[in-house]
Amino acid sequence: MFPPARMFIAAALLTACPRDSGDSSSDLPRLEGQVQVVPSDGLPAEVVVQDANNNLDVLEVDGEVFLAWRTAPTHFASSDATLYVVRSSDEESWTFETSINLDTDLREPRLVYLKQPRRLFLYFAVLGDDPMAFEPQGTMYSYREHDGTWSEPEWLFEDTFIPWRVKTVGNQPELIGYTGGGEVYDPGEDLPEIEIRMLTTHDGMQWEPLVEDQPVVHTGGASEADYAYQDGGDLLVVARNEAGDELGFGSLICTADHRSIGSWECTHDRKRYDSPLLFKRAGRFWLIARRNLTDSGDYDLEMHDLSHEDQSLQYEAAYWATPKRCSLWQVFPDEKVVLHVLDLPSRGDTCFPSAMDLGDGHYAVYNYSNDPDGSDLSWVEGQLQPTNIYRHELYVP
Repeated sequence: MFPPARMFIAAALLTACPRDSGDSSSDLPRLEGQVQVVPSDGLPAEVVVQDANNNLDVLEVDGEVFLAWRTAPTHFASSDATLYVVRSSDEESWTFETSINLDTDLREPRLVYLKQPRRLFLYFAVLGDDPMAFEPQGTMYSYREHDGTWSEPEWLFEDTFIPWRVKTVGNQPELIGYTGGGEVYDPGEDLPEIEIRMLTTHDGMQWEPLVEDQPVVHTGGASEADYAYQDGGDLLVVARNEAGDELGFGSLICTADHRSIGSWECTHDRKRYDSPLLFKRAGRFWLIARRNLTDSGDYDLEMHDLSHEDQSLQYEAAYWATPKRCSLWQVFPDEKVVLHVLDLPSRGDTCFPSAMDLGDGHYAVYNYSNDPDGSDLSWVEGQLQPTNIYRHELYVP
């Protein structure tokens, strides 16, 4: 049953729905267009596409769009995993930039451009090559000089840190990520102590705490997290809480006062918003994240009679066995409530979104999925079958 705040907001949204779905004056979000980018004939010959194309990031720099993604035999860890970066002026024909293969798994490519010293940075997570294990080893980076040359990858963090989102706020790069991710899939009797960190940099190579003398902003079961600033500078955070904490499993919806953005106040949400991408448009907050296609959509099945470890195993098994969508949600900071709005064309193994703001509420969203027009698959079935990268047009009021 919805809590009172969620019922009120849901009713408001339903009231705003147009009776005619073709009404272009609606103030509701809409999707238009779908283009398959990977694999496609527009990719350069240097790119060798494998079956699984998933973790990705996209960024526009001076009229050129850069796309970074992981390609591998399957979704699971592999020494054959390769990161590619390509560039395009029309998002149809792409030019090869660089590729990285380190004979181990590579994920979470993140792009950020620094106007000074005019470098495009690629950050990525290094993991092991055991397909049945999650073995974070740290973060590396490579950068592109203005003349188009790329540096050799170097270590940035070697303490299991995984970069999740890198963004530029004003002119200042900010990074949110986490350490201790190995606890997500190796639960013990004790509650997990995964650390979420918020960092900033002046040169892209040396990162320091965004909150002075406070590199860790949250400790517990949350890992993947994204954030946006409210009017006045208060913080809004959506964090996947897959490993669970004393409140339960699923996700955390958190806020923090602008005078103390390292002090989060969080509410438990039973749904699991994997791969969260949070952004603000016209005073409203939108989230693109994975949706669990069950009657309730919940990840936390409230098996409170089980130990924390057994709950983790039961919830993970149930989650793997159900289909998924990549979806747009609206987040309400005051109530700490998240409501489903619409689904992107997506099936099975899907949802690692990245978006470019094209202005006036128009976004180019890149995402991966099994064939959106194919049959529905459970998540684990989809992870063993080919996935492609698609571009969608999203309009939000």
